[in-house]
Amino acid sequence: MATDVIMPQMGESIFEGTITKWLKKPGEKVERDEPLFEISTDKVDAEIPSPAAGVLKEIKVSEGQTVPIQTVVGVIDGAGSAVASAPAPARQEKQEPARVEARERADEKPAPASAPTRAEAAKADAQQPASAPQAAPRPLAATGASAPPQRPGTEKVRSSPLVRRLAKENNIDLTQVPGTGAGGRVSKKDILSAMEGGAAGRQAPAASYASPAQRPAAAPPPPPSGAQAHALLETAVPRERMYFGNYSVEPMSVMRQKIADHMVMSKRVSPHVYSIDEADVTNLVKLRNQKKEEFERTTGSKLTFMPFFIRAAVEGLRAFPTVNSSVDGTNIVFHRECNIGIAVALDWGLIVPVVKNAEEKNFLGLQRAINDLAERARSKRLKPEEVQEGTFSITNPGVFGGLMGLPVISQPNVAILGLGTIEKRPVVVDDAIAIRSMVYLTLSYDHRVVDGAIAHQFMGKIKHFLENWTESIL
Repeated sequence: MATDVIMPQMGESIFEGTITKWLKKPGEKVERDEPLFEISTDKVDAEIPSPAAGVLKEIKVSEGQTVPIQTVVGVIDGAGSAVASAPAPARQEKQEPARVEARERADEKPAPASAPTRAEAAKADAQQPASAPQAAPRPLAATGASAPPQRPGTEKVRSSPLVRRLAKENNIDLTQVPGTGAGGRVSKKDILSAMEGGAAGRQAPAASYASPAQRPAAAPPPPPSGAQAHALLETAVPRERMYFGNYSVEPMSVMRQKIADHMVMSKRVSPHVYSIDEADVTNLVKLRNQKKEEFERTTGSKLTFMPFFIRAAVEGLRAFPTVNSSVDGTNIVFHRECNIGIAVALDWGLIVPVVKNAEEKNFLGLQRAINDLAERARSKRLKPEEVQEGTFSITNPGVFGGLMGLPVISQPNVAILGLGTIEKRPVVVDDAIAIRSMVYLTLSYDHRVVDGAIAHQFMGKIKHFLENWTESIL
């Protein structure tokens, strides 16, 4: 009996995924729950287990392709007697990774070679609202004029969070965007099409005002999105200046593209300011050296320095809640929970799993949560919700020997703490030179809401807590 392998839904806000690697080839045996293929979404990379035991009969969606959830991506023959078939030659070619992104292209139909996906696409097209025809004019940018009416026959424009963010950043009115996705969903491609024609559209509203005096002042053009920034770079730097001498070319992975776009967006959105301090952690180093064997023997978890810094950060966030906030237009959202994102370096990129409600956990609870998240991040077993809803982030370049770093803020946070390497240095203690274990602490913060006075007081709180540690670790 044949079993369809489908693209799973990895979270409520995720509507598609990209197959990055098939772990089995057509004709190979596979056991139930054995890793079958790897996918990448805009939240996490994950290994997907086989839904049944048998032989991989057919691969319908090849590596590099992005398809909606519930799309049949392969077939497993439970009897194992059928002749395995490879995907069509046209599907063997990987699509250009720069054009392969997760969830932002929710409008794409499933691969043409799959009969079930053709049926789904046809059904979606039939259900598309008549009020959103393909030939509808491009939307106009939002201005001081009255808001355009809602799309006829719909109460809410269907779109993903990323599409709504792009629309907001580029002053695009989603109610005026014809959705070409399933069921009339507005996709990233629709938004990019609107942005391409936005310059001409933004000039049109001015003509409808009664007099020049009543016309609103022309708003500066919005800054480019991550994708537009890449296009601008290609235009600014001729290709012949990139390719010369001895070189090799390797396409970006989907995760690397996501990281690139997120970092460009964060630097564009948040005016970054940096504060640097140092802390004497000699007593913490001695405590860890004394207790690490007992800690591991008693709890089954390795003892690291990260829980010390998380506890210190939580105390700082409680004292200065502005650092534990995010920005929504002209509003500041203060978060009551301290959800601490911990940057984890992977061989193929970087991910920031979140320790939820860190203020409620004791030292052992923090250490176990950190070890668990880091191990599952490296084995691609994180769930999308485990990298969401962070309110503050910590990154540790010191584990690789970095003296200090000035990290980029992880949106929508307003600050991120960087930890340098812990090393012995000569310092002045009570008018005498002493050898102490010191660490540099750096804080990158969003100057829209966090001022230097708050930032340095926050850092002072962390420094004091680390240097005067009194809590039990067992």
